[in-house]
Order: sequence, then C-alpha cells, then structure tokens
Amino acid sequence: MVATSRKEGEKMGKRHPTFRRQEWFRFKRLGEKWRRPRGRDSKMRLGLSGKPSTVSIGYGSPRAGRGIHPSGLSEVLVENLRDLEDIDPDRQAIRISSKVGGKKREQILAKAKERNIKVLNPGVKKREAERKEEAGG
Repeated sequence: MVATSRKEGEKMGKRHPTFRRQEWFRFKRLGEKWRRPRGRDSKMRLGLSGKPSTVSIGYGSPRAGRGIHPSGLSEVLVENLRDLEDIDPDRQAIRISSKVGGKKREQILAKAKERNIKVLNPGVKKREAERKEEAGG
C-alpha cells in the first residue's frame, strides 16, 4: 500500500521483502509460504550474503500500525448484531466471523450498510443473485 499521508505511512511502517521458504524455486511442492530454515549446513539459516533474507524482529511494523487494515481502519470481529453498536464507522471496519451463518450474515450486512460501516468480508453476492433469479423467474 502506498501511504497517502505521513501519519498513515508511519502507522503502516516500511516495506519488507517477501519472505519465502528455502529453495522454494527448486521444488514446486514447497510453495512460497514461509518456513524457518533449520538445516545444520543451511546457508540461509546462517544469513550468508546472496541468500534470501529470513524473518527477524527488525522487520516488524510499528506498534501503532499493528492490526490496522490497509484501508487505514482498525479491524473488529463481529459475531452478532449487538457487536455493531460499539463500532465507530470513521475509525473501524468490521470482519464478520466465520461462525456466522447466512441469515445472520445478511442481517449484519443490512445493519452495517444502514450505519455506513465498511465490511471487509461481505461474501453474499452469490446468494443475492440467486434470489433475484428466483423472484424474476
């Protein structure tokens, strides 16, 4: 994300390299997900030059920016309609819990839209399209 203001940039912190697994390029089955190199003779573990960088505490983001979505809003996990009452739409965005079913999810989305709250994982576009087809046909 490119920071829009100096304050927001300080929250997000500097960019860091994409940390990839040792020899991810050599074996497709390894994937690009991070795993710490543990081999006895591993050059990557030893941090030799020319080898990919490993995860370390120096790459951490500033404390003020942790838990903040790239949109600049802090995320709040919502499990029911009562959780929406404490949300500040200017500073917070909601993420609907995966435990919430379809019916309650739609109620939460309706109330969030009414209160002008940003939802990070709406995920019911498919069901709305099916309903329109059933009503029309």
